[in-house]
Amino acid sequence: MTPMTNLLDTYYGRLCPWLERRSLDLVLALMRLILGAVFFLSALTKVEGFGIADSTFFLFEHEYALPLISPVLAAYLATLAEFSLSLLLWAGLATRLAALGLLIMTLVIQTFVYPEAWVTHGLWAASLATLILRGGGCLSLEWLLCRMKGKGRESMTPQQDCVDDA
Repeated sequence: MTPMTNLLDTYYGRLCPWLERRSLDLVLALMRLILGAVFFLSALTKVEGFGIADSTFFLFEHEYALPLISPVLAAYLATLAEFSLSLLLWAGLATRLAALGLLIMTLVIQTFVYPEAWVTHGLWAASLATLILRGGGCLSLEWLLCRMKGKGRESMTPQQDCVDDA
């Protein structure tokens, strides 16, 4: 065998199968942590004290200018969504729903606000889609709740959510 054949055999015959058997739980937790931070920090820029900052209303009226929704309503909804959905991601509670909400927000931002930031938004979207498909992993509150309910990893296929009755 040539050195290249040995390398390919090791890569495809040993390394790839070994990696495919590894858990994604740490990766899912990292995605939840990082994406939660991105949106939580964004929400913090929108508030002043216990209310929405005047600058937030200005931005939603003049810079973001979303169609079909008033700037005031958009400012409140975006701030509430960024706070609540990022907290759900951090906790790993309703991860799929939180990720879906943030993915919709990301798509709105990409389409109507900052279309030139497609690389950043693409990375967010890919990570959020992974969380939608895989859930929060075993390092999450939803995993703990599923275990308490008797529906841990051993009783689930990768496609099942712990809230399924299957």
